[in-house]
Amino acid sequence: MKQVLIIDDDLRNTFALSAVLKAKGYAVAIANNMVEAFAILEKQANKTGIILLDMMMPGMDGYDAIPVLKSTRDYKNIPVVAVTAQAMAGDREKCLEAGADDYMPKPVDVDLLIEILDECLK
Repeated sequence: MKQVLIIDDDLRNTFALSAVLKAKGYAVAIANNMVEAFAILEKQANKTGIILLDMMMPGMDGYDAIPVLKSTRDYKNIPVVAVTAQAMAGDREKCLEAGADDYMPKPVDVDLLIEILDECLK
């Protein structure tokens, strides 16, 4: 099974989300920033089935990271779900315009997330 790569700078978010996903049987990798994420992808791009990307991180945020991911040959076909506390009108569209394949507001709706994961990891 392909793994879920969670990229989020908030350890509480990564802990909670990874615990839920592991309990549901998903393989999970965690990166606390894009430097760690690119290191994981460099080693495991063929194992990564989907990326859950926090849009608001210090350093390279999701809006800067998605175009890089989508323009890199080895990563461009990995679906990216923008996961963000930014849930105002227009935020979903902003994430999709940045290149995200889907959008998930925080707090994460686990049932909806599982639907997205099941669709992407078939």
